Amino acid sequence: MSARDWQKSSFSGEGNACLYVSAPDGATIRLRESDEPNTILTTNPTALSALIRSAKAGQLDHISKG
Repeated sequence: MSARDWQKSSFSGEGNACLYVSAPDGATIRLRESDEPNTILTTNPTALSALIRSAKAGQLDHISKG
């Protein structure tokens, strides 16, 4: 997958803590961090939407960094 297939999140500033998104088709969404570009999370629009809604609602606040 070439670099042009990935779009940097508008919420990512300059530096090394950037989130990149790729949507090669309407059924697949890929996410990766600039720190670990070879680690790619693959999901679908429905699941990603549910995750974002849960995070916005504070339902994931109990999860801590380990």
